[in-house]
Amino acid sequence: MNLPNKLTLSRIILSFIIIFILLFPIDAAGIELPKLFIDEAIVIDLRYIIAGILFIVASITDFLDGKIARKYNLVTDLGKMLDSIADKILVNSVLIILASSGFISPIIPVLIIVRDGIVNSIKMVAGSKGDVVAAIYTGKIKTACLMIGIVLTLFYNLPFEIWNIKVSDALLIMACVFAIISGVEYYNKYKKYIFEK
Repeated sequence: MNLPNKLTLSRIILSFIIIFILLFPIDAAGIELPKLFIDEAIVIDLRYIIAGILFIVASITDFLDGKIARKYNLVTDLGKMLDSIADKILVNSVLIILASSGFISPIIPVLIIVRDGIVNSIKMVAGSKGDVVAAIYTGKIKTACLMIGIVLTLFYNLPFEIWNIKVSDALLIMACVFAIISGVEYYNKYKKYIFEK
């Protein structure tokens, strides 16, 4: 259990804390968190702000674990597996919760999760044939748009919401577009393995 793997494990733990914060029925438990009012039109539930801060911390560990692993030659099969699991737990669970809470369209988590399932299957098939599947540029853009879009959504799209500019929605839509583009690129690049006899 090297440092990158510990960072990845901390991201999994943070993901479950975020899920707990967002799903815990505080009203039913009789807990009352103060609400913030901005411009008299925006009511902010502090749970989402706390979850947003933790999401940023978790995202930083995602950046650091890979960077440290590559720099110090600490890349392991366990690390690759944990990293993939951590990413899916963090991003997909938050997308599902945001959709069920009415913050975003349900189409977004469905599209992202389906795309990830297809791409991961393609990567598995290519990997089993001995081909190393590297991240592609459009996939990185998708991830960046998705992470920033989620953070802005958890922060109620502030400060852009004050001027009624839907930056968080635009970023999540862009993430979906790049998810489709990168998915098609992965398929075209590795379809030779899928249809290989």
